[in-house]
Amino acid sequence: MSIAIALAGNPNAGKTTLFNELTGARQHVGNYPGVTVEKKQGTCVSEVGTFEIIDLPGTYSLTAYSLEEVVARDYLVNEKPAMIVNIVDASNLERNLYLSVQFMEMGIPVCLALNMMDVAQKRGIEINADRLSELLGVPVVPMVARTGKGKKELLAQVAKAIDKPAAPLLISYGQDIDKTLDEMEKIIRENNFLTDRYPPRWVALKYLENDNQILELGADCSKETAGKLIEIGEKVGRHMSATLDTHPEGMIADQRYGFINSILKQNVVRFAYDRNRLQRSDQIDKVLTNRFLGPLLMVGVLAALFQFTFTYSALPVEWIEGLFGWISGVADAILPDGLLKSMIVSGIIDGVGGVMGFVPLIMFMFLGISFIEDSGYLARMAFMLDRVFRIFGLHGSSVMAFIVSGGIAGGCAVPGVMAARTLKSPKERLATLLTVPFMNCGAKLPVYALLVAAFFPKSQTTVMVILTMISWIGALLVAKLLRSTVIRGESTPFVMELPPYRLPTLKGLWIHTWERTWQYMKKAGTVILGISILLWTMMTFPGLDDKTTAQFESRRTAIIDSVQAEILKEIDTADKDAELSPEARKVKDALAGIDGRKSLTRLENSFAGRIGKALEKISYLAGFDWRTNIALLGGFAAKEVVVSTLGTAYSLGDVDSGSTESLGQRLAKAPGWGPVTAFALMIFTIFYSPCFVTVACIAKETGSWKWAAFSVGFNTALAFALSVLAYQVGSLIVN
Repeated sequence: MSIAIALAGNPNAGKTTLFNELTGARQHVGNYPGVTVEKKQGTCVSEVGTFEIIDLPGTYSLTAYSLEEVVARDYLVNEKPAMIVNIVDASNLERNLYLSVQFMEMGIPVCLALNMMDVAQKRGIEINADRLSELLGVPVVPMVARTGKGKKELLAQVAKAIDKPAAPLLISYGQDIDKTLDEMEKIIRENNFLTDRYPPRWVALKYLENDNQILELGADCSKETAGKLIEIGEKVGRHMSATLDTHPEGMIADQRYGFINSILKQNVVRFAYDRNRLQRSDQIDKVLTNRFLGPLLMVGVLAALFQFTFTYSALPVEWIEGLFGWISGVADAILPDGLLKSMIVSGIIDGVGGVMGFVPLIMFMFLGISFIEDSGYLARMAFMLDRVFRIFGLHGSSVMAFIVSGGIAGGCAVPGVMAARTLKSPKERLATLLTVPFMNCGAKLPVYALLVAAFFPKSQTTVMVILTMISWIGALLVAKLLRSTVIRGESTPFVMELPPYRLPTLKGLWIHTWERTWQYMKKAGTVILGISILLWTMMTFPGLDDKTTAQFESRRTAIIDSVQAEILKEIDTADKDAELSPEARKVKDALAGIDGRKSLTRLENSFAGRIGKALEKISYLAGFDWRTNIALLGGFAAKEVVVSTLGTAYSLGDVDSGSTESLGQRLAKAPGWGPVTAFALMIFTIFYSPCFVTVACIAKETGSWKWAAFSVGFNTALAFALSVLAYQVGSLIVN
């Protein structure tokens, strides 16, 4: 039987690194019940026992200001894990212990994982872990999570302390508050007010801190008792305001930090040299976050990321494309002609294969992004971009939502929309979640990769950097438009912690890369497969009527009847790649041409073809033909479908029905396609409607389908206008 252990700590304290080190590949990701906050859970098998590890959202406190804090606290209260392993950044001990103190006040068993001891030592910080453990009364284990140092000692301490009960920590908050807490605690005990879930003194503290969640729970439990507690809290608040010019929340926070300081001064922390000495991370930041040099270096990092991705993924992508081409050829050869063969070859293999072919590219992209993120540079990018965001009416915290959505390519708009909930200003939050879908998420990457490789093979990195800049500039301009019109309001200040630079571990990079790549692969094998089959159905039925079918058959018959039997026999018996005589080659090409025109006519006559043809009356302005229109319609469900649908459409309507060329090669040879058309399509892909899952998420986060519908309509109209502009201007330049 495994024992539940919760990992908790401040953001950037190394919590995820420790989680990966403890669980390795034995982990899975889901959502907490009823909310969209990510839940990571895994199993740790060790010499001292088997533990179920739950990675709680990173928080700075347990006062319910954000959804992450509510989720973390609710898990601790409702699920009652055997122990909290609190990951503490040893190089920022005072700030990190603030959360530790709150855990101890709840009366939950706590073990402190004193992480990043190597960073602390480099900064000249010496910590007496045994003395800290003695003063706090909890186990304290020094460690370096990224290298695994201290892992065994941590598990041993957890196993040793797991059955020991923990009494709630009592801190003196000054005469006024202590007296009030005693009075409130007495009322809470006498009325059994929330005591089935929380310690009485802790409930009293939350009332003095005006914790909204506890206030709501208290009102549901007993309005009378809740009213008494609120009245007592307001009374002490007025008294403290008049006598000390402060309020209970501020005094409680001050006294907690005072308690922490008193602990640290008792021979716990010693500085080997001047505390104000400029540290290595600060020295690096003087260059990397410089007002002028920093942005240039950031663009250089993006260019290097794309160069790395395209350079090293080219060969694996070619292998997988060749594999699916071979599978398609085998299926075409062994399956009898008919709907089943068409669905398997065109609907499944050419559809899903077109998306799966980009798995190596996605993997290399995620590897690069994971390195940037784990090294600490991603936080610097957010810091630098905050200066720009304020100009466009957005908050600095919006930067992380943009980056998560694919600001450096490869993210997802869904968690990006969710990340906007950390913004306190409703106006900034709304403007953020409406513009994050413009980022180049992982679903758009296959579209870009396909078109860039086919039409810009010699400047792939440059084009990708340009697309990234366009997505950012477009999002910021739209945000400015929204904040100046329908979402007016003042901007709020931004404060962000910059973690120290670290060298990412191979294990951490692999886990992060594999998690994201596997999500992409699962989507290709489930959602994309289903949509590909649905679109194949729409592109196949109702088929040709008897009259049109007879016309094509009569043309085939006329050619066959006019040819000598020996030539027909040569064509039938020859291998696929065998050399034919000039007469036989001419006949075979003529027959293939008739078959191709028949396939194209059938596709045009299908339900999807009719819709695409109808839209072509307008879409020609952007250079999009009816087959492209079908693909873009599929992209409303998921952007990867654009590639799979193009694969299906050009397979069903290919002049050479036996062709095993890659989709990029087919597009490069197709009439109407060229660099200008490809660029216009990429512009449209950047800006048009978010995928359906993101639209649903926007509706949920805003509490209204009105803004979700606005996102679909406004984004698509903007995308079409910009793609028309790109195509028309590009055509003039080229011509």
